[in-house]
Amino acid sequence: MSALLRQIPANIPQDVRKIRIENSHLTELPRGSFENVSALEYLWLNFNNITVMHIKSLEYLPALKELRLQGNKLSSVPWTAFQDTPALKILDLKHNRLDVLPEHALRYLPNLTYLDLSSNQLTVISRDVFYSWPVYQRSQRVEGQIEAISNAVLALHDNPWICDCRLRGFVQFIKSVGPPIILMNSYLTCSSPKFRAGKFFHEVELNSCMKPLTSALDTNLTVPVGLNVTLTCLVQASPSPAVWWTYALKLLRAFNVSTEPISEETVRSELLIPAARPADAGNYTCTAANFLGNTSVAITLRVGAPWASTTPPGWAPIAPAEPGAHVEVRIAKQTVYGITLEWFAATAAAAAEPGETWYTLLVGRYDATQKDTIYIGPGVNTYSVTDLLPATKYEVCVAVRNQAPRKGQCVVFVTGSDISQLEQREKLIHIIVIVCAMVLAVPAGMYACTTEARPGCLARCPGACPRRRRGGQAQAAGSKESTLDSLPAGSEDGLCHPEGGRGSRQSPAHEEPGKTHPPHRNSADLY
Repeated sequence: MSALLRQIPANIPQDVRKIRIENSHLTELPRGSFENVSALEYLWLNFNNITVMHIKSLEYLPALKELRLQGNKLSSVPWTAFQDTPALKILDLKHNRLDVLPEHALRYLPNLTYLDLSSNQLTVISRDVFYSWPVYQRSQRVEGQIEAISNAVLALHDNPWICDCRLRGFVQFIKSVGPPIILMNSYLTCSSPKFRAGKFFHEVELNSCMKPLTSALDTNLTVPVGLNVTLTCLVQASPSPAVWWTYALKLLRAFNVSTEPISEETVRSELLIPAARPADAGNYTCTAANFLGNTSVAITLRVGAPWASTTPPGWAPIAPAEPGAHVEVRIAKQTVYGITLEWFAATAAAAAEPGETWYTLLVGRYDATQKDTIYIGPGVNTYSVTDLLPATKYEVCVAVRNQAPRKGQCVVFVTGSDISQLEQREKLIHIIVIVCAMVLAVPAGMYACTTEARPGCLARCPGACPRRRRGGQAQAAGSKESTLDSLPAGSEDGLCHPEGGRGSRQSPAHEEPGKTHPPHRNSADLY
């Protein structure tokens, strides 16, 4: 007991009938471990670290009656090794790691009266394991053949049994078993699937196994750009199948797939495609497999054209509008190279789950029939628009999920007329949008006009310029008017001038003789 033995001693006397080595460091039973002790009847090797048992480890032990290997680390046992121990009556293998019991396991144990397989890792076994056991076969002989049969105690409790169709025969065996086979604990319980966990064998009725049958509610889907799409696959199978999705022969990432049982033999698998793009179009295949085989179903997805940002008259939603779907959008930052947008969703769903709301941005020239579409994931509410062209009128719209933008969800702005003069260009953007903000009494942080307010802004812009030409006769104290005074000559020419010609603010001395001016695009006229 508790010795430092790492192997079976070689000098055991030949007439020894009982060997007990427990709580030691034995790790294996090699071939011929007891070849010199053929009189051995009792062998106890409990609570060691035995992981391997050679198929000939019990050779030369014809008189062995009792073998106890409790509390070791055996994940399998060479059952044919018991051909060398025909007299074996007690076999104790509890508290090991056995996960398989082959059909021939008990065939070579004809005189067994006690078998303990409790507290292992057995999940599924066949009833044929016991039908081929000589003890059971003797008990099933026809009446009239009188034979004294000893009882056999069988312990199978505390294993993680999977109660599906594969265990059907074994459950039926446990329900019908009787003397001479006696269960040490007849209340065997299911560990899985979840809806049967904790139930006793006598409480469950298991069906026959079935190869997977896959189907889909709709195998052809057409959706607009930006819509969150969920592809659904229904699978009937027993036992429960493994389900996966493929697209263009590539396995799709698991975090976009959810699979859950909806009945005993039916599971539903869903593939989420957030903010569908044209590149997402194609055939998606749902495949299900269990030990009987596999089947699949293909779903064809078509993604429509991007939204047009200007569809007169008004916006035409491509999907039913979510009640209260509205986004408050403003320009949060302005640089020489572009602007930074910031928005806040005013929908009930977005307010409740801001981390789940997707946005769609439409960016492009104001007069473009189709604009660039940008998809913004949950948790992001800013975006920078850069690489803008000079003297160009732009429109940026923000929408929630798959909804078309409503009025007030777009920002319109104009860039400066000279891209080479970055400082002047910055002022031009600033001045043009500030003029509109001033007239509309919009908060100073919002440097743009919304689409529905543009006519009122334009009606007042021409009246603001003559005061600037009076050379400061009516200097204003407000910050917005002082911003107007900082407008350079180039921007004054671009904003407003008499119909008969340009303003005369620039001195002729500053003009190069004989220089021809290129056609100048009026930034203000873009409004």
